[in-house]
Amino acid sequence: MSQFTVDSIDAERGPTSTPRDVVIETRGLSKFYRDFWGRKKVQALKALDLQVYRGEIFGLLGPNGSGKTTTMKLLLGLLFPTGGDVLVFGRPATDVAKNERIGYLPEESYLYRFLNAEETLDFYGRLFNMSRSVRRQRVSDLIEMVGLTWAKRRTLKEYSKGMTRRIGLAQALINDPELILLDEPTSGLDPIGTREMKDLILKLRDQGKTVVMCSHLLADVQDVCDRIGILYQGELKELGRVDQLVTLKDVTEIRVPKLDPRVENEIREVLARHQVSVLEWGNPSTTLEDLFLRIIRESEAHPGLRVHGRGNGNADRN
Repeated sequence: MSQFTVDSIDAERGPTSTPRDVVIETRGLSKFYRDFWGRKKVQALKALDLQVYRGEIFGLLGPNGSGKTTTMKLLLGLLFPTGGDVLVFGRPATDVAKNERIGYLPEESYLYRFLNAEETLDFYGRLFNMSRSVRRQRVSDLIEMVGLTWAKRRTLKEYSKGMTRRIGLAQALINDPELILLDEPTSGLDPIGTREMKDLILKLRDQGKTVVMCSHLLADVQDVCDRIGILYQGELKELGRVDQLVTLKDVTEIRVPKLDPRVENEIREVLARHQVSVLEWGNPSTTLEDLFLRIIRESEAHPGLRVHGRGNGNADRN
């Protein structure tokens, strides 16, 4: 497949908007952290105005210290705002009753290491007053969903960080929440585990759940999020749909099957007559993640195939 990119200026089309249920709303939300003497030390959030709609995956992006985790804790009612309002399901975030409808995966999962996966999820099911039969079915379904059936009776102290991340997600889903808050959900996962985690997040959206995820891994956010907000030093710097934010509206890209050199020359001549400069001309590239996953899957499907030197078109079999 060939690809070339040229300068172009297209008329911008504004997205059509339809009324949607608001699950999370913040109005002028601010948070100061104070020192021992009560003096303002750090302003973690500055007048954050935000809405998250039912059934979408919303990503909060930003470098360390930008206010992502503070926002999560304010939504859960674990912190009190210095100023402004934060509403979840139309109720103040400080109303702890709303947490029965929320699942939360913190950046570091604090689980009992001497319990196994089944015992861990059963324990959290008891906290939600779930009956024994419901707990048993829910625990079985969640362990299968996160791919830990083979290790369900191993104690968590034997788990790798990636496995701990998976059981942490299962714990966050034990109460079948409507809203799921994920703080760095792919932290500690290898590329295959990362892809599976992202597929799980997309599946949750397909089930009608609302997901808010914090991450500094931009590729993960771009793969799954419908909308994003970018925070920097506590301020919201950008907000919008991912596909619209990453689109270069002043550049037109055309992709066609591999062209004959004569056709390429004719296209170049046409562009030159119209005084259009060619910015790029070549073959499109995949992502390193897609390449990695493809190689692993090919290796699993064909154990005897050894692939190397793909860039030179070389491959051989043992």
